Amino acid sequence: MKLTAFTDYSLRVLIYLATEPDRRATVGEICAAFDIKPNHLTKVVHHLARCGWVATLRGKGGGLVLALPAEQIGIGRVVRDTEGAARPAECFGAEPSHCAIAPSCRLKGVLAEAVDAFHAVLDRYTLADISRNRKALAGVLHFHRARAA
Repeated sequence: MKLTAFTDYSLRVLIYLATEPDRRATVGEICAAFDIKPNHLTKVVHHLARCGWVATLRGKGGGLVLALPAEQIGIGRVVRDTEGAARPAECFGAEPSHCAIAPSCRLKGVLAEAVDAFHAVLDRYTLADISRNRKALAGVLHFHRARAA
């Protein structure tokens, strides 16, 4: 299964925030770290805030922080929130399938099982699990701050 860029960016934002959970980050610095356009990331951050994964603070000293401890942010849940319903083939859509073999096809069951397995693996991990190497991540992601200082 291939994740959308929206989900990819969502996970990147969460990883970025998890590298230094006690510090507020800005959309601009996250954009710089990942070379992502601000208009794309603004939509991602808005969605993450609406879902309760990120807290946004406006004004001077504002920025983004994780809304929950990294241990409470399940990767599977984030992927489901950002991807929506998994649709590995046409027959998974809300509209009737136009596939000629739909009435006799067994592939749909196999693909459904594969999607369940995909989510089951993601459900075993939290943001804390994938950001345990904070120092290494911070070194890579925050290099622009070190040069500016």
